[in-house]
Amino acid sequence: MLQVELVSPERVLFTGDAEMVVCRTTEGEIAFLTGHVPFLGALDVGVVKIRRSGAPDEVAAVHGGFVQVRDDRVIILSDVAELGSQIDLERARQAEQELERKVAHDDDAEVEAGLRRAHARIEAAGQPRS
Repeated sequence: MLQVELVSPERVLFTGDAEMVVCRTTEGEIAFLTGHVPFLGALDVGVVKIRRSGAPDEVAAVHGGFVQVRDDRVIILSDVAELGSQIDLERARQAEQELERKVAHDDDAEVEAGLRRAHARIEAAGQPRS
């Protein structure tokens, strides 16, 4: 079993055991299982999936940060993170639509980053993107 902690500056979002953790780093998506070699990586905007034994998966949207793996312990430190179960899906979809309109008219890196965050929030909430 892996011991997992998902932490943002505001609070600890998850702490507990897991069979596997999947997250998106700046180098691509990676999965961690028991016995994984030590790892330290920068998180990209995306979804973290924590596969638990005998319990529903825990899913969170993260907006940057770091992941560290050592001795069957996974620590995810995120600049901003939200559990999928706590995301206001309607608000996330409205943000997505507004940002898609903006990105269609303007090639702005900040708007594109906001759109990626909206997509991560919608995916973490368990919904397909529109």
